[in-house]
Amino acid sequence: MSGTDIGLGVSVFLACAVEAVEALTIVLALGSTRGWRAAMSGVAAAGLALAALIAALGPALTSLPLDALRVAVGGLLLVFGLQWLCKAILRSAGLKAKHDELASYEQELAAARAAAGRAAAGVDAYAFAVAFKGVLLEGLEVAFIVLTFGANQHRIGLAAAAAAAAVAAVALAGFAARAPLARVPENTLKLAVGVLLSSFGMFWGAEGAGARWPGGDAALLAIVPCMLLAALLLSAQGARAAGRAGRGAPPVREVERPAARPRGRARLARAAASLAWPALRFVVGEDARTAIAVVLALGSTALIAAVGAPAWWTVPAAVLAALALAVRREARSTQPPLAAGPT
Repeated sequence: MSGTDIGLGVSVFLACAVEAVEALTIVLALGSTRGWRAAMSGVAAAGLALAALIAALGPALTSLPLDALRVAVGGLLLVFGLQWLCKAILRSAGLKAKHDELASYEQELAAARAAAGRAAAGVDAYAFAVAFKGVLLEGLEVAFIVLTFGANQHRIGLAAAAAAAAVAAVALAGFAARAPLARVPENTLKLAVGVLLSSFGMFWGAEGAGARWPGGDAALLAIVPCMLLAALLLSAQGARAAGRAGRGAPPVREVERPAARPRGRARLARAAASLAWPALRFVVGEDARTAIAVVLALGSTALIAAVGAPAWWTVPAAVLAALALAVRREARSTQPPLAAGPT
């Protein structure tokens, strides 16, 4: 097995493990409060839906020309990875509240207990629907990771095996403990996954656009450490800025408050948005400006490579600039307003 294959397997395993932890938290909370039958029925239904989607989309993805596939996969991984990396940097710097899986578990418990009473007969519709939606959305991300990573290297089998190992490991650990995997260092995992996704996306996207990396595949041995170093430097810079602003105290754990239930047309609009969200999230993510920067970087690389000039440096330069700007932009948006002084 080559170094590229090992990197592929590790990247897929870590990324899928993060998604599996989030899905498991929802299922455990529902099973513990509403009943395992409905929760597992939702999991099974989501699994069937995912299998159908993968069967339909997998062959279409792998039939694309190699360069077009590398540009598409590289661009998507860059958009996906940079946004994960930006959030991980902000959390590491203390500029964004850290995600707490135990708090999420308690939130899911409270939501399940506050929902309408358990059905007298048949399957509990609330538990089924929530489990189905949670597993489907997280499973879509796992499928996306497997198909894009595997198709680009023509190693879908290896990517699928790594994903299956990650999901199995998380599920066995979670159900054995009957508790959320609160001890899993999820925020550290997300930093590592962001670095790996961004690095592979940079490498494949630039190759697909026509650039040739010095050293070929060995360039990854330099790209990954450089991305990690950039992330650590940005995190340290953010921590110093937070300290100067008097915001160096540990942030409160991030717990989302349940939104008010929509009514009438608002409920229909939210249902339509929930269906469109997975596809939109995979294309542009939550930060359209980062997605635009990735498209411009790959386009510039293709233009420079077309005239015969070295173009491998274009994507790294643009990616690092986009990451720094995204971190700075998000850090500013998280700063509280200045308190008024005495008058």
